[in-house]
Amino acid sequence: MAPDPYAAAGVDTAAGDLAVELMKSAVRRTQGPEVLGGVGGFAGLFDASALLGYRRPLLASSTDGVGTKVAIAQAIDKHDTIGQDLVGMVVDDIVVVGAKPLFMTDYIACGKVVPERIAAIVRGIAEGCEATGTALVGGETAEHPGLLGVADYDVAGAATGVVEADRVLGADRVRPGDAVIALASSGLHANGYSLVRHIVARAGVQYGDHAADFGRTWGEALLEPTRLYTTPILALIDELGGDVHSLSHVTGGGIGANLARVLAPGSWVEVDRSTWSPAPVFRVLADLGDLQLEATEGTWNLGIGFFAVISAERVDAAASVLARYGIDAWQVGVVGEGSRADGEWIEGAKGVDGGAVRLVGAYGDGTRDGAN
Repeated sequence: MAPDPYAAAGVDTAAGDLAVELMKSAVRRTQGPEVLGGVGGFAGLFDASALLGYRRPLLASSTDGVGTKVAIAQAIDKHDTIGQDLVGMVVDDIVVVGAKPLFMTDYIACGKVVPERIAAIVRGIAEGCEATGTALVGGETAEHPGLLGVADYDVAGAATGVVEADRVLGADRVRPGDAVIALASSGLHANGYSLVRHIVARAGVQYGDHAADFGRTWGEALLEPTRLYTTPILALIDELGGDVHSLSHVTGGGIGANLARVLAPGSWVEVDRSTWSPAPVFRVLADLGDLQLEATEGTWNLGIGFFAVISAERVDAAASVLARYGIDAWQVGVVGEGSRADGEWIEGAKGVDGGAVRLVGAYGDGTRDGAN
């Protein structure tokens, strides 16, 4: 048999096929009867007759990646949680408008296909899809020798969901006097890792080093997977109905910018820092980088993974629903309108003509951990 010139160029198609075999069972667990065609087709098929029960279905779509958090996974050769991070970044953006996720696809670019590593990444994606009720209908693994190192990879994904037109959540539903509640994060999630890596590198810390503050290695602590909010948020919408007005996923841009995007123009919120205490991971990193926590509010979530703007009288009910899913939730502010106090406010974030937000007060003393 003649030698394979593609293999000689650094692309191993047999390794790619093995990776698919290793991930098949995890992918299939995400697929219900509405998914046709199985694994390995050129396109994923989803039976759209599931939408016939909607009066006016709107499709919601989102795409994202995990960013430089993958560098830490590569450094300690641990790849089984990056997939959950990807689902959190992609699917949890869809639920912000009140949409139920339908399906997702993924894309992995790597320097060399190591089947077990690719399968571990996709298993994490599949487990995240299972947890959020999302079918993983397809994906692609591309080997790019010469462009990426043999241990390098990046991941991205896209998802589609559906929401009834008259149930879309957003700034237009927000009213003065609404309560703003925060939902605790599990840690850094998948944003601000360029700053994390800069701090760690300048301090001379290796990701395999034991971190006494965390009781595990630095790499393991920094790879804590992103909390998934889709299922509890859908339950919140189902139980509170029209009393849920808008939602915000706290990702790139930090606390104030993401909340401002889902407030009505002319409205404002003062987020009270004293209502929670950022978890140790944020405090340790800030200390290591000689930074005040306040300086990182536009980069890290500091313990708040999501905001919900709801009717003021439903705060306790909302906290009760979320507690059933193991998520701590608390009120951080009230929506105001009209004149506001002097000072620096965050507004116009991401090009959205929304409301204004500023953080006030000092962080709590640890009685409420903002990433439990």
